[in-house]
Amino acid sequence: MSDTLSAPRAIDPAPGSDMGRISRTSLHDTIVGRLRDMIIEGSLEPGTRLHEGQLGEQLGVSRTPLREAIKYLASEGLVELVPSRGAVVRRFDRKDVHDMLVVIRELEHLAGRLACEAGTDAGIAGVRRAHDAMLERYRAGDRLAYYKLNQEIHSRIVELTGNAALAHVHAGLQMRLKRVRFIAHEGPEKWAAAVAEHEEMIAALERRDGEGLAEILTRHLSRAWDRVADMI
Repeated sequence: MSDTLSAPRAIDPAPGSDMGRISRTSLHDTIVGRLRDMIIEGSLEPGTRLHEGQLGEQLGVSRTPLREAIKYLASEGLVELVPSRGAVVRRFDRKDVHDMLVVIRELEHLAGRLACEAGTDAGIAGVRRAHDAMLERYRAGDRLAYYKLNQEIHSRIVELTGNAALAHVHAGLQMRLKRVRFIAHEGPEKWAAAVAEHEEMIAALERRDGEGLAEILTRHLSRAWDRVADMI
């Protein structure tokens, strides 16, 4: 009899059984997503203190995963951990918002040129699909779903550049500007104008017109400030 231990044999699930890899949505991700949406939509306004007991009861979760989710949102810049006050929804003043929009505008100007040079056909087709889905949400009047697809499009254009450093800096700023970018679509005229600019973007991207896309993105983000300046 050999003393050598054989490697454990993988267990093959029987046909028709549910045995195998478990797939489920992380509780942490679910809580983070819910709180993030509440901040974006304004249910949790800037300056609001996050009471763990009240939020836990409202969301039906215990304090431990809620506390971890709040810490994660603090790492994104949406929440501040303030001594003696606890967690508070971060408030950005006009200068903060303007400065961030100036930087993200320049980043996307660069991304527009690079995306048209380096983007794959498949990657550009992915942006088109996100754009078409966004238009469906616009026609349905679903602002939150529209907004999320809108932000996905901006991120996808940056990702098309293949420049990890650019994507990293852009993602950090975009995270902090979530609420600001959401309120930029308040009112039918502002929303329609933003949609028209996105139509121009996707057309320039599909033509691989780097200078054109860079100009459109610059104009789009300059107008974003115009749309929110009087609301901050």
